[in-house]
Amino acid sequence: MTDYLSVDQLLIERDDRLLFKNLNFSVSAGKVVQLVGRNGSGKTSLIRTLLGLMPDFEGQLTWKGKPLHQERDDFFSNLLYIGHKASIKSALTATENLEWLTAPYRKVTQEEIDEALAKVGLKGYEDVECHSMSAGQNRRVALAQLYLLDLPVWILDEPFTAIDLAGVDQLEARIAEHAAQGGAVLVTTHHVMNIDSLMKVNLDEFAPRGRHAG
Repeated sequence: MTDYLSVDQLLIERDDRLLFKNLNFSVSAGKVVQLVGRNGSGKTSLIRTLLGLMPDFEGQLTWKGKPLHQERDDFFSNLLYIGHKASIKSALTATENLEWLTAPYRKVTQEEIDEALAKVGLKGYEDVECHSMSAGQNRRVALAQLYLLDLPVWILDEPFTAIDLAGVDQLEARIAEHAAQGGAVLVTTHHVMNIDSLMKVNLDEFAPRGRHAG
């Protein structure tokens, strides 16, 4: 089993406040790691640290067994990241957004885009500008990348936000499918996920004593 991303004895502070310490887990092939915790527990701060956006931390981050900061190019070339904000450009159509989002990795065809949008429930929205769509529909446009890019590691920050029940079931099934095919997923969500390969990491358990009881 390949350990893609490993977190060892991680400590993160934000605004001089200790979020958590002694955090350990690995994101491995065939597994889904779900980050849970109270609001403010540090889920998004952890993801920002993994992405290199918060460089101040203690502990060790490794990518395929090597220090993550030395392997950034390989890390990003193998990573699909969809943040809490969908990164959708409102002036572009669904098709144009997906062409833009996937361009760093490969050129996708219109047929592939049509199929991906249909899978996320947006058949017929290919040429609709995203400013006229709902928040949930914009989220679905972003999630269509899960059907277009064959990248081994996914980091998904609150992907179920603004998604209806049918969309939730479909997204959970897609995450499970990716893991079953040997992919690795790190996801933050309060949604109860029913996936055999799931491992939960509760950041409240690594918080300063007493904070989780508040």
